[in-house]
Amino acid sequence: MEPTGHYWFSLARWLLDQGIEPVFWYMVKNGYYSPVRFHPEDYEELRILMANRETVTKRLNAAVNQIHRWVDIVFPELRQVFKILTCTSAIATLRLFPLPKEISRLSTEQVLAGWKQYVKRHAGVKRAELLISLAKTSVGTTQALHAYKLHLGQLIEEYDLAQRQLEQIEHELRIILERIPYAHKLLEVRGIYVTNLAGILGEAGDLCGYVHGNALLRHAGLNLAEASSGKWRGKMVLSKRGRPRLRHFLYLMTMSMVMTNPEVRAAHRYNVEEKNLKKMKSIMKLIGKVARMLIALAKSCNAYEPNKVFSQAA
Repeated sequence: MEPTGHYWFSLARWLLDQGIEPVFWYMVKNGYYSPVRFHPEDYEELRILMANRETVTKRLNAAVNQIHRWVDIVFPELRQVFKILTCTSAIATLRLFPLPKEISRLSTEQVLAGWKQYVKRHAGVKRAELLISLAKTSVGTTQALHAYKLHLGQLIEEYDLAQRQLEQIEHELRIILERIPYAHKLLEVRGIYVTNLAGILGEAGDLCGYVHGNALLRHAGLNLAEASSGKWRGKMVLSKRGRPRLRHFLYLMTMSMVMTNPEVRAAHRYNVEEKNLKKMKSIMKLIGKVARMLIALAKSCNAYEPNKVFSQAA
């Protein structure tokens, strides 16, 4: 069967129950296929939750983009008061008095009292005065304000809902990771967070089932293969015959380690400055080391030794 959509789930499970092994075909003429793997329940829950998280994040980003558009049309001067329109005080302003004509009728004390409902340390008196001053001279639209206000209210509801759902998902992810014996050891590594680890485990399954980190790379499609077609032979490239979401989370984990883990950052700098590797080629090399580190830590009782894993000579 082809690994597209969700239509194969029930059929594949039924075939396995009948003792028949289903496989995914990638290139029939070359015989490329991979077995269908169903992970243990904890890992399956991680996969479902992370897929749900991706959907919720897209909704959140869409709501934020629409809020930015709304501000540009109705109250563009708000950007002079708040550089980040999704900060707590900015969202509080949009909740309580979004229209410039409403703000222009308020006193500084009323604005501050409104902010105190949502934040302990509000934006301050000077910023409240600036907000009122800009509202009085705003160049935002003055038409269809009732419809704009209704639209903003719905956007903020969508923003709040997505935020709550993301918090709920992360809470569930933490509970599941606590049940996986080696997860706490991996989370102690700087740059490995709940979300990127949950993404990898949800896509890869139990890391103890992999013989070596290279097996994890092959499962992600990050192994080398020859790019060829018909009569010509090409150069060696990443096969990408594997799980794209696993590739995505391995990349995200490696990038977060490059940014926050001093040993990984030093290894990346050494690759670029001393070995003259291009930045992306260095990242791909580090992804391989991260994959081997994950498998090694999951299968052993040893603690993380950064200088051994990411030494310049490694």
